Formats: sequence, C-alpha cells, structure tokens
Amino acid sequence: MAKTCAVCGKGPRVGHNVSHANNKTYKRWNPNLQRVKAVSKGAVRHVNVCTRCLRSGKVTRAL
Repeated sequence: MAKTCAVCGKGPRVGHNVSHANNKTYKRWNPNLQRVKAVSKGAVRHVNVCTRCLRSGKVTRAL
C-alpha cells in the first residue's frame, strides 16, 4: 500500500534528524492518512486520504 493521498497525492517527505552534536541521520515524515469510505467515480470505496483533504471538504464521505 503506497503512503500517498488519493486526492492530492501528498506522500512521504525525507530529511535529517539533527542531534545536539550535529550528527545527521535520515528521517521520514509520513502524511497523516486515514482510510475512509468515500464516493469516487460514482462508487463507494475505501480510499486513503490525508487529513488536510478531509478537513477542507475535498472528499465526499459515504455513510
């Protein structure tokens, strides 16, 4: 399962953890995805959607 939003395409971001001694290790920030029942292409299906898209109303949830 890909960690990307089905609506906006937001995916993981990468960068460094930087310690007090300036040691750098790789870090990965995953988007906050929720698996919801939504109406897409006229059918009700489970989709992975980020919380930003849920709050902004870009997703029509199915009941």
